[in-house]
Amino acid sequence: MTQSLNHHRALRCILAVFALLSAATLGFFAWQSFYPVRAADQWRYQVLHRDVAKAASLMPMADGSLMVSQELDDAKGSIVRIHPDGTRDVVVGNLSKPDGMFATRGGWVFSQESADLPVSFFKDGVVTELFRGESVQGLWDDGDYLYAIEDRKPVGRLLRYRWSDQSLTVLRDQVQEGESIVRCTDGRLLYNEKKKGVVRELSADGSDPVVQAGLNQPTFLMCDARGLWINEDATHRARLLLIDQQGRQQTILSFLKAPQSIVPTGHGTYLLAEGGRDRVLELTPPPTTLAHE
Repeated sequence: MTQSLNHHRALRCILAVFALLSAATLGFFAWQSFYPVRAADQWRYQVLHRDVAKAASLMPMADGSLMVSQELDDAKGSIVRIHPDGTRDVVVGNLSKPDGMFATRGGWVFSQESADLPVSFFKDGVVTELFRGESVQGLWDDGDYLYAIEDRKPVGRLLRYRWSDQSLTVLRDQVQEGESIVRCTDGRLLYNEKKKGVVRELSADGSDPVVQAGLNQPTFLMCDARGLWINEDATHRARLLLIDQQGRQQTILSFLKAPQSIVPTGHGTYLLAEGGRDRVLELTPPPTTLAHE
């Protein structure tokens, strides 16, 4: 009888410990999910738009509206236009993980991060297929060429499409989870490898030196007068980093959840897509920095 009671007590203790550990684990993840975003000193942010499912790429329009890709899979994704009054229109629907967007040639191009789906050009309500890739994410256009990068495991490609003759060139074919490509103000063309946690410079000799390392799942890149912006596509405690012109790294936002693109608004602030929380943030820099902007 005594042995049986001891057995039941031990079992209850084990179950109690297991329940406490489970509660602590759930509490930890809940804390990480709901802990508020923190901004660096003198930087401020506000939630501009909510309920933007899997917000990915952002493209401010001249009329004050905002184009947003909603990165849902299985033809449930879309590109929506959010008007200044908050109303929304679906511009392109039935997409699978629409991701990169870039304004060019009087319209804009967009990618779909799913297998064997096209990079397309949208203009005057018409969608035209340009070329196909495998899980294409980031896009960059310099007028003559459109660059695209594939977010594939174990390796993807960095592609260059020439508008003049519709030719497609594979520039790199061993990119590990490439997500973004961007031309910086100093002329460098940079791309990232999410799995390796690095940002590289595309070089003529093919060496592609690492310009930033030790990152936590880097995703979207953006360059401006302040330097190189890097978002970390982590589910918990992700950061928005700024590498200034002198190479100094600053954490501008922390405790983000799967942030994606960041873009300037044209009036001194930035917009950031926080896909893990289905929202768009507006980021305001300190009033004393780059006062000439």
